[in-house]
Amino acid sequence: MTDLKNRVAVITGGESGIGLAISRTLSALGVKLVIGGILEEEGKRVAEELNAGSPTVFVKTDVRSESQVESLVKEAVSRFGKLDIMINNAGVYDGSASLMDTKEGLWNQIIDINLKGCYFGCRAALRQMIEQGTGGRIINTSSVGGLRGAADGASYTAAKFGVVGLTRQIACDYSELGVTVNAICPGAIETDVRKNSGAILGEHAVNMNRGVGSDPDAYKRTIPARRRGKPQEVADVAVFLASDAASYITGQAIAIDGGWTAT
Repeated sequence: MTDLKNRVAVITGGESGIGLAISRTLSALGVKLVIGGILEEEGKRVAEELNAGSPTVFVKTDVRSESQVESLVKEAVSRFGKLDIMINNAGVYDGSASLMDTKEGLWNQIIDINLKGCYFGCRAALRQMIEQGTGGRIINTSSVGGLRGAADGASYTAAKFGVVGLTRQIACDYSELGVTVNAICPGAIETDVRKNSGAILGEHAVNMNRGVGSDPDAYKRTIPARRRGKPQEVADVAVFLASDAASYITGQAIAIDGGWTAT
């Protein structure tokens, strides 16, 4: 069902958290992988780890730059001859900042990384997939915060709702070419997103220790599963969407949230 051996994938933000779990799972299935990310030390370490099993390279990439995202896709094609799977996963958290606590600098960074970076990745991947004429898989990382309010902050919610809308529109425009486009929407997952977001946002960072995922009592009250999810549980859904078994699934926003959106 998930025979992906010798497929070629690009993943942004594939060096940490959910992205790292996806990278490891794809590599274990024999996928040739190009990881683009801003955390250079972590990225190089992950590429070295995974390259022992399946060809993997890391390219330092800031998804706020269209030219860097385009170069990332070109690197994959140059090294491996094609692009089968694009996973736009790079993202940062806004510390659940309310609108009045969201200064313009924070807003711009969250939108640029979480939404515009996804737009750049989709465009670069579509261009290559259309040229190849063999279809492909695009998977965008949204969030429970892209499906409902009261999950995250103002800028993060706006960006992640935007990712879902962008995903659905691209699916409507390009699915007849054999390119499926779907969004995964993780809930409270055990990652270092708060620490990494603070480092990436720099002077624009706010208090990251807020929100459902930071308070055990809050997520036990809010999430029917009464626990946080594991990155692998998200990775398994992403990898399924990248496989031939998901060829008739497109334009969907799939929650991996322990039942949060069912409440």
